[in-house]
Amino acid sequence: MGKLIKEEPEKGRLHIDSPLMGESLVSKELLKRTESTEYFRMHPDINVIKIGGQSIMDRGGKALFPILDELIKAKDKHKILLMTGGGTRARHVYNIGVDLGMPTGVLSKLGDKVSWQNAEMLSVLLAKHGGVKIGHGDNLEQLTMFCRLGYMPITYGIPPYGFFEHPAEHGSIPPHRTDCGAFLLAENIGARSLIFLKDEKGLFDRDPKKVPESERAGLPFFSRISARELIDLDLDDLIVERPLLALLQRAKCLKEFQIIDALRHPEHILEALEGKHVGTIIYKEES
Repeated sequence: MGKLIKEEPEKGRLHIDSPLMGESLVSKELLKRTESTEYFRMHPDINVIKIGGQSIMDRGGKALFPILDELIKAKDKHKILLMTGGGTRARHVYNIGVDLGMPTGVLSKLGDKVSWQNAEMLSVLLAKHGGVKIGHGDNLEQLTMFCRLGYMPITYGIPPYGFFEHPAEHGSIPPHRTDCGAFLLAENIGARSLIFLKDEKGLFDRDPKKVPESERAGLPFFSRISARELIDLDLDDLIVERPLLALLQRAKCLKEFQIIDALRHPEHILEALEGKHVGTIIYKEES
């Protein structure tokens, strides 16, 4: 801890004697010294569950209601934060924005509205079961309190970068969308787990939907794989947003996340919450 030193009393100035005083905060050696042996976890009992927009929400009640039934049962045993994807409507607005030459930061602001709409719909559907929509502001510190009181907090997955979104490596689509938002929130609150609800059993080396049905049975499937291995494989397509791999390798609290098929197997939600391996687990490879 730095100590408070009073100087120039006639001017009323205070200085804090700190190891970082006068540093530029870009030195690699300095930054390594700020690494902590253990990071504080604000909500270590919260399980972040992200509901896919295109894979689940866009399919309507037939897909969504069985999943909500499982979540209602699960919330009595597990503390859950629901986060929503954008889906097809976000892709539509991205397409229009790209055609108009909109920069990445503007596309990010456009896409977040759809994720917000999906969170609104979930909060209405789950209202009588304690579903409550929250924003990205002060409510996040109160997640554990909400769950202890019997609520199921729901928020939208898009991270609040807006105009400050990072430039995309390829093209102009925002690289940090709702999968990244769910990861970043789970990491920074020190969540117990992060589970992605999709319409496939996990990660294949190609998107099964783009492969002829006759070839799908032979597609290589990854039951468990490290983020570093996936980065090295450099697959053309992934079931989660690509920046998650680099984020996971740098994570301080989260060690892994799981992708499950909640469309065909909504019962897998409770199993995943109980720590069972029912999909694809992508984990941080320790150096």
